[in-house]
Formats: sequence, structure tokens, C-alpha cells
Amino acid sequence: MPAPENRILFVDDDAHLLAAFQRTLRRVFQFDVAPGGAEALEMIKTGGPYAVVVADMRMPLMDGIELLERVRELSPDTVRIMLTGNADQQTAVDAVNRGQIFRFLNKPCPTEVLQEAIHSALQRHQFLARERELLEGTLSGGVRLMAEILGAVAPDALGHGRRLRDSARVFCARIGAPEAWEIEMAALLSGIGCAAIHPALTRKIAARLELGPEERAVARRIPRIGHDLLVNIPRLQEVARIVLYQRQRYDGGGNPGDGVAGEALPLGARMLRILGDRLELESDGVVKQAAYEAMRMREGAHDPELLRRCFECFPNFLVQPIGADRPVLSLPVSELVAGLVVVSDIVSRSGAVFISAGHVLSEMMIVRLKTHAELGQVKEPVMVQLPGLD
Repeated sequence: MPAPENRILFVDDDAHLLAAFQRTLRRVFQFDVAPGGAEALEMIKTGGPYAVVVADMRMPLMDGIELLERVRELSPDTVRIMLTGNADQQTAVDAVNRGQIFRFLNKPCPTEVLQEAIHSALQRHQFLARERELLEGTLSGGVRLMAEILGAVAPDALGHGRRLRDSARVFCARIGAPEAWEIEMAALLSGIGCAAIHPALTRKIAARLELGPEERAVARRIPRIGHDLLVNIPRLQEVARIVLYQRQRYDGGGNPGDGVAGEALPLGARMLRILGDRLELESDGVVKQAAYEAMRMREGAHDPELLRRCFECFPNFLVQPIGADRPVLSLPVSELVAGLVVVSDIVSRSGAVFISAGHVLSEMMIVRLKTHAELGQVKEPVMVQLPGLD
């Protein structure tokens, strides 16, 4: 029996043809059948993904081109094959451009030709799956490393990014944002540019202290620095764009202020602008309806529809790292582990803040704390709690 990841879906409004597939191919492939596009999409949503979808071109209500286009959106790694009895040039062009099909077969299609095409499609799917697994593993490892480095040199920037990411995850799910992983990653790495500036300035920015003219100029460059660090990494080009435009106003002003405005701004950038501004208001005690009205009055700053949906998604507060429902643990630095949430500022014996409350401890943060603790510079024990459940 073929593995579940090798399942195939045949879609055709001809019941006789589907029956013929079941007679001739059942011993060779594991597959399901659907009598039309709507039924096929529902099967993909509830029982997918499928390794291969074979669809007829001429079907009522939803033709094969539209179906395969929708399949590509729902399941990019699914390999798509089209069967048609009307192989005109425009049909082929549309199928390739919109559905990005793997093979284009004429009806009636000899069984051996169809089997060969499906075997090739399954091999293609396995290649794509392996490639995606390799890329995602490399990518996630690289992102974790960047986050660790950021946490070591600018823990406030990483803490802010983690809170943005956790809030963005909920927000993306609420609005059904496409490619939500890009938005979440951009939120986490929104402050990656801080890794290239002086730690004293990052601390001033985090504390929202008044900056001098030269300091303001450097602070304005942080999104651009972050963009330039990320843009040449494979598959992070859109993440880099979101980071670049995270402070751009909806009307095109702000930072970088290059005039890109409205729907031309990345969706993730518009979301991060709203989430970031709302976090600032919440830290000042402006919450709920008062926060909404304050942001709504900033004419041209935010996407008005996204702003409304943000406050629908989070009626009270954005995602908070510290939870009143979780016990506080008093631990020496030697017993800290990654993932714990800092409840009270971790400070030196002279009162300098190493890591402020609300941060989630990373491996590199703990290494740094242990180094200072060995020199007797950390005031122990520290107050932490376990992270909340997603």
C-alpha cells in the first residue's frame, strides 16, 4: 500500500471515467475521486494534502484551470496534472501560467501514459518535500541563531520581537493571513538591526528615553539595517521587506518614507505598525477603547480596516508573556533553562539591568548570565515562571 503522502486525487465530472480509473489504477496507486472542483477543494481542506491532483479541463461551475490554481494556493507542493479533450494553445498557456501544471495530457489518455505521468509526478512531489524539509530546517536553524545573537546583544529588542510575534500569530490566524510564517518571522526579527548598533543606544530606545539628533538618525536606520541583513538569505526576501516597512505609515510617510503606501505596503508591515504602536500605548496604560480611539485619530498612520480587526482580535491586551495564572519560581542562575519568562528584572549587584521583566530566556542569554554570575555580578535568586500554553 502506498504511503499516505503519495495519495492522488482524480477530479472529473464524468462518473464513467472515474469508475474506469478505479478499475484500472486501484492496484497501482492510492487515490480518491471527486466529481467537481468544489468537492475536490473540500477534500483537500479536510483530508489533504495530496501528492498529485489530476483534473479534467472541462467541468461545470469550476474548470480545471481555476481548480488547479486554487490547489496551488492551498497546497503548493501538490503536483498538478491536467487532462483535456480540447488541447488548444490558449488552454495550455493558461494552464501553465495560472495552474503551474506539471503535465498536460490529452483525452483519451492511454493508461500506460497516465501511469508514467503519475509516477513522474510522485517523484517530483518527493523531491519538493525533501527540498522544503531541508530549506525549512536550515532556515529555522538560521533564524534561531539570529534570534540568539540578538538576545545576547540587545535582549530588549528580542523581547519586543517575541511579543510582536506571539501577537502576530494570533492576529494572522484571525484574519487568515497568507504566508503567516513570514509575518511571524518578521515580527520576531523586527529588531535585528539593533545587533549592529551600540548597546547603550538600544537600551535608550527600549526605555523610550529622549534621543539626540545623531541617535535619532541611527535609530531610523534600524529597519534598513535589518532589511539588509536579511534580504540576501534565501526565502527571506519578503521577511526583509516587512522588516524594512514596519514603521512606514499607511499614507507613505514615516520610515523609510519612500512613498510606498496603502495596499502596496506588505500586509505584515501594516500589521506590525499597528501592533507596535498598540504595544507602546499599552505600556503607557492606554488600553482597550481608549487605545483604539488614540490610534484611529492618528490619521494616515494605520490601515483602518486592519486597525479595526486588531481590536476585534485583542479586545483587551496584546499577548502578554507574564501570566497571573502561573506560579513564580525563585531560582539561582545555575538552574535557569531556556524558555522561562523573566518576572522581575534580572539585575547586577550595583542595580544595572541585565534582562528586564517580560523577556523569555534564550540559551545565549543564560550563558551570558552564568558568566556574570561566576564573577559574582548577578543578584540572585531571579524570579521567573514557566511560559504560557499556546
